[in-house]
Amino acid sequence: MYPDRVVSGMRPTGALHLGHYHGALKNWVKLQSELPCLFFVADWHALTTHYDDPSVIETSTWEMVIDWLAAGVDPSQSTLFIQSRVPEHAELHLLLSMATPLGWLERVPTYKDQQEKLADRDLATYGFLGYPLLQAADVLIYRASQVPVGEDQIPHIEMMREISRRFNHLYGKEKGFEEKARDAVKKLGSKRSKLYQELRTQFQEQGNEEALEQAKAMLDDAQNLSMIDRERLFGYLEGSRKLILTEPQALLTEASRLPGLDGAKMSKSYGNAIALREDKDSVTKKVRTMPTDPQRVRRTDPGDPAKCPVWQFHLVYSDDAARQWVDKGCRSAGIGCLECKQPVIDAILKEQQPMLERAQQYIDDPSLVRAIIADGCDTARKLAQDTMRDVREAMGLGY
Repeated sequence: MYPDRVVSGMRPTGALHLGHYHGALKNWVKLQSELPCLFFVADWHALTTHYDDPSVIETSTWEMVIDWLAAGVDPSQSTLFIQSRVPEHAELHLLLSMATPLGWLERVPTYKDQQEKLADRDLATYGFLGYPLLQAADVLIYRASQVPVGEDQIPHIEMMREISRRFNHLYGKEKGFEEKARDAVKKLGSKRSKLYQELRTQFQEQGNEEALEQAKAMLDDAQNLSMIDRERLFGYLEGSRKLILTEPQALLTEASRLPGLDGAKMSKSYGNAIALREDKDSVTKKVRTMPTDPQRVRRTDPGDPAKCPVWQFHLVYSDDAARQWVDKGCRSAGIGCLECKQPVIDAILKEQQPMLERAQQYIDDPSLVRAIIADGCDTARKLAQDTMRDVREAMGLGY
């Protein structure tokens, strides 16, 4: 078994907004203190929908990395890199494409959904059809155990697992595998090897999942096994051969509860977003001009918070006491809409302050960002090269 590792990426299509922070970055900051994390700029993925105008990608890349650093992603805890600087992603994508059935790509729910949403673009390209496969390569190349995603991305993770399973089934044919696995069993010692065999039989003959988990836990604790022997025993346990690629798990992240200024999803293209590093006057103006409950035409008209986009911001930014004040004041017309908006403005500015401070050093000296990415690319590339060495060898391309 390979060590636990988290991998996630973002497409560089413009400045990040508060929806990105509450939907993903906040979670990245939490994860980096719990597990080894790799976070990458998915610049090749940006080309799947912006291939006709790639000019936005370079500027957006550097701006986005500064946004990550501003949000609290820490290069001393996480590896930050650019996808296209690790060409092994493309090599694994190509090799996986040789054995991936076309139907698997066509049935990914977001494929047709995105085609309908982006009807103004010509998306009848292999790049667009194959982007879930490139996504799989991005994760499988680091043998990631967990991928933080929203619910809409779960089918992509399931497909990654199927691709990994198929690859191991087709190519995990280590010469003399059975014999090497039996030798590895003996290294467990008589008591443990007997238990391993019993648990293996229970799983393979009766499908006992509990026996499988128990055996895996025992292997994790076995100190005297080399990495390769442990890997062989995991494969032998499940009846498969050598495990070359791992099967990542979806790490479900809570969807951002922060909508756009108009109540719809926050998006730069909808013109309803507040940027992560937006200046104070602009934030104030945007929130003060947010639409409110249409029933409140005059200051004396009572309103209903549930029908007001500002209330959604209070759910994210305000405590119970403030929410009760808003709810009561709105329904009784005891407070005006501008009074209701002020605590939201204050909370957003307070949240942004440390971000602006963290970002400033990178704005003043862009070479710091370049250095962080250069180090991250080196680290990521070494991991990717290790995987590709095994992949080539398994596919008979190691000559």
